[in-house]
Order: sequence, then C-alpha cells, then structure tokens
Amino acid sequence: MDLLKPLIALLAIVNPIGVVPFFIHFTQAFTRQQRQRTIRISSFSAFVVIAVSAVAGLKVIEFFGISLASFQVGGGTLLLISSLAMLNAQPAESKASDVDEGNEKVDAGASIAVVPLTIPLLTGPATISTVVIYAEKTRHLWQIGVLVGYGVVIALVTYLVFSASGRIAHVLGRTGINIMTRLMGLILAAMAVELLADGLTKLFPVLASHIAR
Repeated sequence: MDLLKPLIALLAIVNPIGVVPFFIHFTQAFTRQQRQRTIRISSFSAFVVIAVSAVAGLKVIEFFGISLASFQVGGGTLLLISSLAMLNAQPAESKASDVDEGNEKVDAGASIAVVPLTIPLLTGPATISTVVIYAEKTRHLWQIGVLVGYGVVIALVTYLVFSASGRIAHVLGRTGINIMTRLMGLILAAMAVELLADGLTKLFPVLASHIAR
C-alpha cells in the first residue's frame, strides 16, 4: 500500500476549506467559547470517523445491518434539509426561549459539530469508503496505525481551518455571509441530490435502467 495516497485522497475528499462557509453559517450566532467547543468536537469527531473506518470499517456498517448506499441516502437527506435552511439564509438551529438560550446554543454547538459538520460534510460516505478501501489493502497492523494517524492529521487541519473562519467572517460581513450562504446552499442542495440519486440507484437498480432511458 502506498502510504502517501490515502493521506492525499483524504485531504482532497474531506476538504475543510470547502466546509468553512457552512461552519460560518451554522455558528454565526455562537459566542467565541461556543464556537471553539464546536471546532474541538468537530475535529475530534472527524478523527473518530476515520479511525473507526480504518479499524472496523464495513464490520460496523454490517453490524447495524445497513449498506453504504443506505448511508448515502441518509447523508443526502441531512444535506438537503440543511441546504433548504441555507437557501433562506436562516440559522441552523432555532431558539425556543431567551431563558434557555445559552444552554441551547451549547447543545446546538455539540449537535452541529457532529451532524452535519462532521457527518456528512467533512466525513461522508466518500471518506468512509475511501478509508475502508485502503484498510482492505493493508497487510500489517502498523499500516492500519498509519491510517489512524492520518485521522489525526485530518483533525488538526480541520481545527486550524475552522479556527481561521472568524477572520473570514469579519472580512465578508453580514451581507457577504448571507450571499455566500445562499450560494453554498444551492451547491449543497445539488450535492444532496447527487448523494440521494447515487444511493437510491444502488438500493433500487431498476431506477438506474429507467434513468438511462
């Protein structure tokens, strides 16, 4: 197994820089402490996904009785829901009351950090399947350790990129963020449709034959 190929592939697929607009949108109402907590959880979650995929991979998916195609459909649905809110330039989480606002934002930060920031925006089906493919090519235990180590690299890159998002938001301003949010929402909706279409055609091959016509 070429040791550099998995890292290059993961950096290209995870692409934390491409997720920055979504991070800005989801955390625009957070305080600095809440945003930092979200960054830490998201970075660590990305490491966990890659590490678990390398060590367990398909066994975890098979244990729950689901296929990668089903994971794609679920991930696509999550992306589509998020994209609809972004197209309206709405915050990712709504507030129920001013009394519980602080606690809700802390809970929202933890929730957003995992879904949808980590899964499926950072580490979706493509990332998981890539790690599983390279894990199947390993012949020694230390090679699995290298893949897990790449998870640490991805987590550090994600942490650094997300930490710089505040300066990006300051440059863009509220109007710029709203414009970017709507544009990225449109892109996210397209990504969601592709994920859903790919997953559904795998689950129901008959759909692929009808589309081909």
